[in-house]
Amino acid sequence: MQIGSNKIAELSKMLAEPQSIVILSHTNPDGDAIGSSLAWAEHLRKLGHKVTCILPNRYPYYLEFMPGIQDIIIFKSDKEGRAAAAVKGADIIFCLDFHTLTRLDQLGDLIDENQHAKRVLIDHHLDPSEDFDLMISYPEASSTCYLVALLIEQMWGAEHISHDMAENIFVGMMTDTGNFAFSSVTPDVFRMVSVLAAKGISIPDIHNFVYNSFTEGRARLFGYVINRKMKIFHNGSVAHMSLTEDELRRFWFQQGDSEGFVNYPLTIKKMKMSAMFTQHTDFIRVSLRSRGDIDVNIFAQRYFNGGGHKNAAGGKSFVSMEETLKHYEKCVKEYAREGML
Repeated sequence: MQIGSNKIAELSKMLAEPQSIVILSHTNPDGDAIGSSLAWAEHLRKLGHKVTCILPNRYPYYLEFMPGIQDIIIFKSDKEGRAAAAVKGADIIFCLDFHTLTRLDQLGDLIDENQHAKRVLIDHHLDPSEDFDLMISYPEASSTCYLVALLIEQMWGAEHISHDMAENIFVGMMTDTGNFAFSSVTPDVFRMVSVLAAKGISIPDIHNFVYNSFTEGRARLFGYVINRKMKIFHNGSVAHMSLTEDELRRFWFQQGDSEGFVNYPLTIKKMKMSAMFTQHTDFIRVSLRSRGDIDVNIFAQRYFNGGGHKNAAGGKSFVSMEETLKHYEKCVKEYAREGML
């Protein structure tokens, strides 16, 4: 995959002189959001830029091993106002792994206070908004980490990818491809994995940190949601699961504990589409997954004011859990009548 030469030229021009740079990624950050932010930040610092990474809220505990993650500012708990000061003084704001500023929640309001900074998007989600001066947007790319690796390779050379950068990039590539099992995986993705492996990273250790470092509460929560909260309908081809705030507290929920739950129903042979509804204080988070040609990006846009990828998308609901589940089942029927399911 080749990044457009015009995009590379424009980015090179922006980075020609030392700049104050802020890197942002989305609410409920995952491995791809964090990995791409940390790798890109390390590279920009080596080029002489002043770089600050900011996330809207806390990252999952099982990603704490990622090199440099302790330096990320968490906007939600930033009592010293470091995030606001960094954004206000930024010359360039990089937006990684999200396609619209609404994915930043309240952090998005802060960006609007800086009208002079250039806004650059590096992302692989469908239908990016037009709020950016430069869009390095490739929906066919398997992950934003993959795009960051390509940018560094094509602009400066793979020798500029350090061991720590390789580790962070690999986390994002691994998690956003379902451990290299999704249809977005191409031969060049595996070529890039070989580039990262040559930096001396330990793939077994990274896999163990990400997938085998959960708490007892998370294991019990998973058993509960599969046994008690999974409903299968539409002739066994659609499922949904839900967790209320009370249920989350019962199992000592921590940020990231429910990550991946939505994928499990798709291990059932006839299953085409799965949804996970997780209650938060002001809304219900909607996670959608599908197989093959079932487009949950369209489904999320139409019914839950969201979006994402063809087989993985999300949104929000602002009514009760009972109303949300009824709405989902009604929408599934409508989607099926239109031949979309």
